[in-house]
Amino acid sequence: MDDQGYRAGTLAGQHMRAVERLAPHRLAPGWADRAANGLFYRSPALSAKSGLTAMQKRAGIATLTALLALTLWAPGVMWTALQLVAASVFLVMILFRLAAAAWCARPEPSVRPDEARLPVFTILAPVYREAAVLPQLTRALASLDYPPGRLDIKIIMEADDRETIRAARQLVFDSRFEIVIVPEGTPRTKPRALNYALTFARGDIVTVYDAEDVPHPGQLRAAAAAFAAGNEKLGCVQAPLNWYNHDSNWLTRQFAIEYAVQFRAILPLLARLGLPLPLGGTSNHFRRKALEAAGGWDAYNVTEDADLGFRLARLGYRSGVITPPTLEEAPEHTPPWIRQRSRWLKGYIQTLAVHLRHPSALSPGAAFSLAMTIGTATMSALLHGPAIIALTGLAVSGMIDLTLPAAGFLFLGYAASMVCGVAAIHRAGLQTRCIDVARIPLYWPLQTIAAIIALVELRIRPYFWAKTEHGFTRAPESECRCPLPSPSLSSRPPPLSFPPGRPARNPIRQKVRA
Repeated sequence: MDDQGYRAGTLAGQHMRAVERLAPHRLAPGWADRAANGLFYRSPALSAKSGLTAMQKRAGIATLTALLALTLWAPGVMWTALQLVAASVFLVMILFRLAAAAWCARPEPSVRPDEARLPVFTILAPVYREAAVLPQLTRALASLDYPPGRLDIKIIMEADDRETIRAARQLVFDSRFEIVIVPEGTPRTKPRALNYALTFARGDIVTVYDAEDVPHPGQLRAAAAAFAAGNEKLGCVQAPLNWYNHDSNWLTRQFAIEYAVQFRAILPLLARLGLPLPLGGTSNHFRRKALEAAGGWDAYNVTEDADLGFRLARLGYRSGVITPPTLEEAPEHTPPWIRQRSRWLKGYIQTLAVHLRHPSALSPGAAFSLAMTIGTATMSALLHGPAIIALTGLAVSGMIDLTLPAAGFLFLGYAASMVCGVAAIHRAGLQTRCIDVARIPLYWPLQTIAAIIALVELRIRPYFWAKTEHGFTRAPESECRCPLPSPSLSSRPPPLSFPPGRPARNPIRQKVRA
């Protein structure tokens, strides 16, 4: 349907319910099984379902045994070796952070696809127990500045999530939207839902958004321009993420700094070097051919996004970045933050286990990117809290001098992170206080608590998806350029500015287990 035909059907579209995509009864089990196990059937070594290999278990046991023996028999040698290793690792991390802080941004691609040749985008938006934020999501997607006839929006819901399904059926959609009901099954994860909905996608570009997302209206056009400027080996472009409630409290301000560093400094540097990206879980835009060649998402990896970035690189695809951002809602309290972070760290460990099954298959660049992103994040979370406690205790007792190399590099690491944080926040267009940057060392040890939970869950429930709470903060509303998904939202709100100022508090404060 062209845009003129679409506009002609606007009034009719305003009174349509979204089409519901239900699999025929005889096909549903097979499609659901393929969504859950397709990658495992195709390439077991690339799926987290395979767990640790016998070789990895033996290597881990041998390493721990050797370290324990060296500690008991030659503690002085062990202490010196640990300092040298720690100093070397910190040095590489410091240089990497400083390079990320100093990189020069490239201009956006100058190629602008002809309006008549813009690709069809399929947007996959999985929601689970998200009735409270569903109107916000549909309004944000309706506000995207893209030809309506070239949008294919799938709102994906689990079959047993009756509350969200009921809320979706009460909304009024236009013909861009379609409800996809995922049959019951295991594992109950976001990547399984994405794989299932991909069966019905009609776009050449596949985009993923989360339930609470508010993407910049121009993000799809920027992605289309990036693909037009790149070659067939550009498999994905990642938009930067940040929080619309970034200034709610100390925790959200720290989270905003962390996200700014990741999406405004580290990922652009990796993309500029042509290295694989640990993709974010939302606002990534895939060339469909590349996505299907990689086997889709791993339903058994709870950070399926980061894993997929490295699987794309194994096939020779590269990932890029664009600048129009997506805003999300950050956890405002420590318990939900820890639940979210424990899932991420559990997935990071799963990703490391998968891609280190056959280390020789990784290119030097991929190995470096894996180490500097997933590896250092996991190591920092596991060791940061214990290291701070140990160094502080030993220094207070007079057993060590904080001028030792490891301690010195630790402090230099803090300084490099602060420099990178200031640069990234500036690029993101956010405002923060110097005291927030100075408090970064107080934020990092929180990850150790999440890391401990992640290790426990890896043993007892490796595929459990800890959901994040949404609906505490009202998102800013963007200017809706196309027909609205709800008759109750007929008034035209003021345009959304990116980044926004301090968000308004939600007077209802509905607590939803998202």
